Amino acid sequence: MRDFDFDLFVIGAGSGGVRASRIAASHGARVAVAEEYRVGGTCVIRGCVPKKMLVYGAHFAEDLADARRFGWDVPDCAFDWKVLRDNVLADVDRLNGLYQQTLDGNKVTTFHERARISGPNEVILASGKTVSAGTILIATGSWPIIPDIPGAEHGITSNEVFHLDALPKRVAIAGGGYIANEFAGIFNELGSEVTLVNRSDQILRGYDEQIRDKLVEISTAKGITFRLNAPFERVEKAADGTLTLHVKGGDSIVCDMLIFATGRKPMSFDLGLESVGVAMKDNGAIIVDDYNRTNMPGIYAVGDVTDRVQLTPVAIREGHAFADTVFGNNPRTVDYDCIPSAVFSHPPIAGVGMTESEARKQLGDVKVYTSDFRAMKNVLAGRNERSLYKMICDAQTGRVVGLHMIGPDAPEILQAAAVAVKAGLTKQAFDDTMALHPSMAEELVLLK
Repeated sequence: MRDFDFDLFVIGAGSGGVRASRIAASHGARVAVAEEYRVGGTCVIRGCVPKKMLVYGAHFAEDLADARRFGWDVPDCAFDWKVLRDNVLADVDRLNGLYQQTLDGNKVTTFHERARISGPNEVILASGKTVSAGTILIATGSWPIIPDIPGAEHGITSNEVFHLDALPKRVAIAGGGYIANEFAGIFNELGSEVTLVNRSDQILRGYDEQIRDKLVEISTAKGITFRLNAPFERVEKAADGTLTLHVKGGDSIVCDMLIFATGRKPMSFDLGLESVGVAMKDNGAIIVDDYNRTNMPGIYAVGDVTDRVQLTPVAIREGHAFADTVFGNNPRTVDYDCIPSAVFSHPPIAGVGMTESEARKQLGDVKVYTSDFRAMKNVLAGRNERSLYKMICDAQTGRVVGLHMIGPDAPEILQAAAVAVKAGLTKQAFDDTMALHPSMAEELVLLK
C-alpha cells in the first residue's frame, strides 16, 4: 500500500465520506478526500440541518399566536425571510468550517475539486493532477430528481430553497415524500399559500397509513391543499413570472414558485465508474456487498450513492464500518433492521419498525394499541390539533414490532423509545414502566 500516494482516497466529503476518512486516518491510514463543493455533504450544506432550522423558524408563527393564551402580550409580528435565510446560511458556513477542521485535525488531505476514477487505483482531479491510492471509496451521495416534462426548467429543487430572495406568495410542491411535506409545512407557517401535488393517491409511502392520514387531516386544517392523483403534463411561465402547472385529470394550478421534491438519484454519474467496470443498477446506484465492496477490487461505496437507505446516520455507520473493516482489522457490517426515521412536518412524524400493514403481512396475528389525544399545550392554546401514538405488537409474544407517532416533539420522544423496539421488548415492559407525568411521552406506557 505504501507504493501509492495515499492508502485511501475518498470521493465525496459528506457524512459518510468524512466519517470514513476520519476513522481510517485514526487507524493509521494516509487519507485524502476530494469534494467539489463544500465539506459536510447534503445533510449539512443543503439538507436536513438547514431545513430543520427553517422548521424551527416556521414554528414561531404558531408559538407567537399561542403565547397570547398563556398571558403574553405579543403584538402583531412581521416576518423577515432574509433574516432567517442569512442566519441559517451563516450557520451552514460555521458547520462547513467544523467539518473541515475535523479532516485537518486528523491529517486528512483535502482536494477542493472534482475527482474521477481513471484506473483501478487511480483518480484524476479537475486540475489534471493524477493521484494513486490503494483503496478508493465513493461517497458522493444523491441529487434531486427533476421530472422530464416540458417546462421543468421553471421549477427549483430543495437545493435552491435555502437561497431564495423572497418568500413566494403561492408555492406548489411536487412530490409526496418527506422533503415535500416538510417544505409544505415550512412555507405554510411562514405565510405562503401551499399546494402539494403528487402523482399517486398517497403521501409518505412507507410510513404507517393511519399516521400519514392524520398528517393530511391536520395539514388540510392548517390550510395546505393536497392535489393527489395529479401527474404533471407541463409547466408554463408567463411574462410576469407566474407559473401554470398542467396536471392530468384536473384543473391547472397557478403559482409563483414550483419546488420539485420528486425523489433523489445516486450521484454516480461522471465519476468514471463505467470505464473501470463498477457495476451499477439501472437507477445509477452502485452495487455493493455487506462490506461495502463493489465488484471491482479496491473500490468501495457507502451512503446514498448505493441507494440502500438514504439517511445520514446510515451513511455515517457505513463509513465507520468500512474504515474499521479495511484499515482497523475489525471486519463488521451495518444492521439495517429497525432504523428510526422522522418527517419534520407540522406536526412532525416519527416511526420505527414495522407499520401495521407490514406486520399483518409478516406476522399475521398482531395487536395494535393507539392513543389519540390533544397535547396539554394545544388545549390551553385553544388548538384542536390532536396527536396519535400507535404501537404494533406480535400477538403471540407481545413483542413490540412497530412504534409510530405524530405530534409535537414526536422525533425527540421516538429516539429513546426506538431503543426498546430494537431491543425486542414487549408491551408488558412498557406497561411495567411508571409514567412520567405530565408529559406527552407518558402515553407510550399507558396505551390500551
